[in-house]
Amino acid sequence: MIGRNHSIVSEFLLLQLLIEPEHQNLFYALFLAMYITTVLGNLLILVLICLDPHLHTPMYLFLSNLSFSDLCFSSVTMPKLLQDMQSQDLSIPYAGCLTQMYFFLFFGDLESFLLVAMAYDRYVAICFPLHYTAIMGPRLCLSLLVLSWVLTTFHAMLHTLLMARLHFCEDNVIAHFFCDMSALLKLSCSDTRVNELVIFITGGLILVIPFLLIITSYARIVSSTLKVPSARGIRKAFSTCGSHLTVVSLFYGTVIGLYLCPSANNSTVKETVMAMMYTVVTPMLNPFIYSLRNRDMKGALRRVFWRKKTPFSL
Repeated sequence: MIGRNHSIVSEFLLLQLLIEPEHQNLFYALFLAMYITTVLGNLLILVLICLDPHLHTPMYLFLSNLSFSDLCFSSVTMPKLLQDMQSQDLSIPYAGCLTQMYFFLFFGDLESFLLVAMAYDRYVAICFPLHYTAIMGPRLCLSLLVLSWVLTTFHAMLHTLLMARLHFCEDNVIAHFFCDMSALLKLSCSDTRVNELVIFITGGLILVIPFLLIITSYARIVSSTLKVPSARGIRKAFSTCGSHLTVVSLFYGTVIGLYLCPSANNSTVKETVMAMMYTVVTPMLNPFIYSLRNRDMKGALRRVFWRKKTPFSL
């Protein structure tokens, strides 16, 4: 015991998904198929970008990092969820819970910054095509990637350390299917005002500002494209913006609504559905929206497989 009101919490219990027993196997198969699709889709992108020299460009450098981030982001929560659905063992150690929270924040933040870098890359490519190579040089691309990884590391570590200083009472049931930061704060017996203030401030820096930068980049792309009387250019720009903004809206809309809106407005079911959208659905859709519909990726797929099928010549 620590004092009279606090006890040492060695593990937490995750809330089971509200699924009827007769539908349990169906949803397990659905989630497993979605996770496998996420893993295979993002691995395929990584392999193609590594093997095809034609894809060694700034855009696909950012895309490879995004695919790696999506793969890890989904892997932070899905294996544990699938295990819980089969074994019914909903416990997770205290240290494991904080570790899951750290990597969840890390890869979620990393995706946010990478989406900004990709939007800027498309802005330069469409609005300044003649200066694209000079602007998007190796130094700038590497700087954007390093900055993204460093900022996400700092942000995830900040929230993890703030969470580690809190005390937890006998109630150790987390009202979520993973160690969500807001759900953990509701269980704490300590004063969480500092944590909530940091969430509000950093949330604006990590989520709102990148989202506004993306919107600004694509607004300039649309404005620049409309000035050129080219139907083909307009269709290409709107196609690029539409695909990107679909995932951007899905990712940022659910995250901002879940973490920057008052928690009292969100029921447990609503929070679970919103979390599923950006932890499961978005990482699964990204390979299709960003690359598998892309002409360059299709060409790389043909070249890689054709190279393997072509016999070696002496």
